[in-house]
Amino acid sequence: MTKDEKATDININVETRKVNEGSPKFHNADNELLAELGYRAEFKREFSMLETIAFAISIMGVVASVTSTFSFPLVSGGHVGMVWGWFIPCIFVMAVALSMAELVSSMPTSAGLYYFSAKLAPPKYAALASWITGWANITGQVTLVCSIDFTCAQMITSAITVGSNGAIVLSSGETYAILLAILFCHGLVCSAATNVLARLNLFYVVVNGGTTVAAIVALLVSSGNDKVSTKDAFTLFENNTGWANNGWAFLLAFTAPMWTLTGYDSAAHISEEVAGAQRSAPIAIIVGVAITEILGWLLLIAASFATKSVSSLLTTNLPLPMAQLFLDVLGKRGMLAIWSFIIVVQFVTGAAQGVDASRVIFAFARDNALPGSRWWKQINRHTQTPVNAVWLVMVSAAICGLLGFSTAALSSLAGASVIGLYVSYATPIFLRITSGRNALSPGFFTLGRWYLPVGIVAVSWVAFIVVLLLFPPSQTTSAQGMNYAVVIIMGVFIFASISWVVSAHKWFHGPIKNIDTSRAASFDSKELQT
Repeated sequence: MTKDEKATDININVETRKVNEGSPKFHNADNELLAELGYRAEFKREFSMLETIAFAISIMGVVASVTSTFSFPLVSGGHVGMVWGWFIPCIFVMAVALSMAELVSSMPTSAGLYYFSAKLAPPKYAALASWITGWANITGQVTLVCSIDFTCAQMITSAITVGSNGAIVLSSGETYAILLAILFCHGLVCSAATNVLARLNLFYVVVNGGTTVAAIVALLVSSGNDKVSTKDAFTLFENNTGWANNGWAFLLAFTAPMWTLTGYDSAAHISEEVAGAQRSAPIAIIVGVAITEILGWLLLIAASFATKSVSSLLTTNLPLPMAQLFLDVLGKRGMLAIWSFIIVVQFVTGAAQGVDASRVIFAFARDNALPGSRWWKQINRHTQTPVNAVWLVMVSAAICGLLGFSTAALSSLAGASVIGLYVSYATPIFLRITSGRNALSPGFFTLGRWYLPVGIVAVSWVAFIVVLLLFPPSQTTSAQGMNYAVVIIMGVFIFASISWVVSAHKWFHGPIKNIDTSRAASFDSKELQT
């Protein structure tokens, strides 16, 4: 062993001892593995397995997410779009989740997906694979924060309109102002210490699950004898997209579940704050996705039974058609009661996503991959969280929120977030089933020999859905109604490509170790002398 290798080995042991002083024994194992991956432990491991699962569920916010995207299945198939437009994508998303869980279990670091890509790609292309994955993930993370908070603002405007009996209808500018206020509040929440965030997620998941169950029961019970028949609820198809081909119109309903079933990579991004990360993080991904898929499907089945007229919901004056459905079924007071809880769920979903996005920014900046990385990788000495990265996320989301002045704001933001995130999900999975077949050291959770067929299904699905989500909502479109997802995605792609060609290929070499070997060797030498 060379002198430098000895110093590195000493450093890992010393850094681990320093970080884990007074910590539970399993924290030592977590930090030893993190050191092997090349990173010094900088966070407190305050998330238990239960809190990690709660975080994954909260970030998908099933009842609020289904409410936000209810217009997509309504337009793209009506009752069929609601029920089967949700069920079919869920099968393929689980393949992505399983593949990701295996990677997270092997390499639990907040660097997450772009770290996986770097380790699984051929050495010659490791930096480029990491660069592409990192920028795709950041694009998806930021636009997802914006789309969640934008729909939260729309929920608030809907409540104001219903509460005032239609006398107050807020403009796009006023909705944007509400969005800014929500982003500011989320900036404050996401800047809190890790132990505060961990405890908050237990509250989040209770509100989320409770509201979802309440919404299902309310729609089924309160609709009484006005429910549509079982045959209509599951088989009645209506094409309101403007696309002539009914099959293509139905496929556009997939936007709703794909937007909802995002963010579960959050378990990877907070893995440096999780106790027993090799076990807790993959379980959180799988359980979080499964619970969200099941609850989401049950809620949409209930909505399908309660929807007497698809066209009347689509012509509502309220920003979100689900608000009109609750108003029709529950009346004004009932609608406002459950709607207030849905707003809370959407707010906490945005807060959880803000934490996730800030950890991605921090990790990418820690590897000096962002402009101004020295600012974004700083850890606040009071909260031990990346506060600067939090506010970068909020400001970037506010800029993306300017799309709220277009009529296709939600489809544009949803499309951009799904494309960005799922490209970053699929890249390391693709590398796992190609160049990285023998590069993975299995963790607690492994797919065994099934990694190949599951990975092929996952990558094929992502390739299909990315193309689908770039299309406009109808055959004829305008500047106001076009799908701006392509503008966001291409804008970031062009920026990242030019940056890579001009300079990044010279200085970005993928994830870099942040362990100070010389300082550790010196420390250990003094310790041995004593």
